[in-house]
Amino acid sequence: MINTIYCVGRNYATHAKELGNKVESEPVIFSKPNSSLVQGNTIFLPDFSHNIHYETELVLKINQNGFKISEKEADSFYDEIAIGLDLTARDLQTELKEKKLPWLLSKGFKDSCFISSFVHKNTLPNSINFSMNLNGVERQKGNTHEMIFNFNKIISYISYFIPLKKFDVIFTGTPQGVGQLNHHDQISLFLHSKEIANLKVK
Repeated sequence: MINTIYCVGRNYATHAKELGNKVESEPVIFSKPNSSLVQGNTIFLPDFSHNIHYETELVLKINQNGFKISEKEADSFYDEIAIGLDLTARDLQTELKEKKLPWLLSKGFKDSCFISSFVHKNTLPNSINFSMNLNGVERQKGNTHEMIFNFNKIISYISYFIPLKKFDVIFTGTPQGVGQLNHHDQISLFLHSKEIANLKVK
């Protein structure tokens, strides 16, 4: 069960740079509807965009309700971590941004969100490596030490404005290397070199 899906943008300086965005002094937060979740292991590309980009991220699952959580307390508000794909209709997003309009439609469409199975955080080191292969070639890799805002900061920041609920999830940002998906692509997601998910694109 997943409730609200929160996402952090521009949390890796190298990714912000590759998209021509500045690094903000506070986390950039947006959300996706839970109806955007991929069911199974097949991503169906939408017909309204010809430029769907993948963004590979670590995902936290909130384990209890909380509001105005301090950074010191934040570590107790999640126990499990997964790898997720935040898909973006980049052409539509660019068009909406140029008009200074909200870009929910470019982020919240059907099959724009994938979350792998979760693993307990105690089974992972403090410095977490993750990566994504596209058609057998590594395209993205990241480490939590490269994040501008760490997990505790992100949880605390969101909860200052919005009460977090049990089973909410948080996408924590993507490293550099985002790119386009095409029909018949094959995606593999890795935590510390162990494959945790394998998907096909239709």
